[in-house]
Amino acid sequence: METIIEVGDRLTADHAVKLARQDRILLWRGDFRNALQLLAAMKRRLSRVRRENTPAKTFHSYRKATSRRAHLLSRVQVDVSPDFTLDLPHAPDVTKACKQAFGQATYKHRMPLTEILGALGAHRWREKGVNVPALGSKIHPHYGVFAPTRQEYLDLVNKAPWPNPHKAFDIGTGTGVLAAMLTKRGANNVVAVDIEPRAVECARDNVVRLGLDERIEIQHQDLFPRGKADLVVCNPPWLPGAVSAPLDAAIYDPDSRMLKGFLSKLPDHLTDGGEAWLIISDLAERLGLRAPTEKLIAEAGLKTRDRLTIRPRHKTRPDDPLAEYRAAEITSLWRICHMV
Repeated sequence: METIIEVGDRLTADHAVKLARQDRILLWRGDFRNALQLLAAMKRRLSRVRRENTPAKTFHSYRKATSRRAHLLSRVQVDVSPDFTLDLPHAPDVTKACKQAFGQATYKHRMPLTEILGALGAHRWREKGVNVPALGSKIHPHYGVFAPTRQEYLDLVNKAPWPNPHKAFDIGTGTGVLAAMLTKRGANNVVAVDIEPRAVECARDNVVRLGLDERIEIQHQDLFPRGKADLVVCNPPWLPGAVSAPLDAAIYDPDSRMLKGFLSKLPDHLTDGGEAWLIISDLAERLGLRAPTEKLIAEAGLKTRDRLTIRPRHKTRPDDPLAEYRAAEITSLWRICHMV
């Protein structure tokens, strides 16, 4: 039986962390803005992660600490009405954002404040859109679909030699940004697939917004659609790891399932003269979490035709125990073809 404690503006961050570690639910009754300050202060107290004796062990400690921190922060909860109204001083209107993220509620209930803040952030991205200079337009991500804010990989797609494909596949399309990039480069027949229903809906929305629905078909599918293509593009999750939240699926891939599945099934879906573009970071290799990409390609009976590389432009945080590995990270576009 969970213990619920009503708390308000006088609660300190130290006491809140202590109660959260006792697995108490902290039902917030105070000012909304003070709740935000409380969460920020709790987060600072829960952000320290020590370095282990290997990068792989440091990564696993970091993931464990991140998951634990998310759990503790989720103990700060609020009452929401069936239409997601918050009856708190200075609370913003979260109804539209929450309905987009969670659907229509039918009863009054409690929710972690962190989930509501996530819905608000996703709603702002969806309304405002993410400017994609390589595309010359905006992409509008939905809740639970990774926003293309790191765009180095799109630069690689823009400069890769164009094979003039009759048909192209985009595997794991997400927001649909890569499918749109392929049409920008000249593809008129693109099939884009994703296993996540939210991503399928998001990609369809973006394709329609961009006026590309006659050139791009979006399918709800795990890995490959039926048939073969002359160009197959895939930007899989870069790090092996468990998925504990919707956005995790764009970054973490348990046992590299998608990467290995893509490479193992690619020969059956690539035309004889076609090529695939595998876009992936080498961070997992630097951390000792995965075999080198070139080795995985060869083990799948495929050949590396060329490799284009770029260094990510994101900044690392000083308190990140993996900062030195992220600073050295390289993103590559591997041009892959059949072994002849």
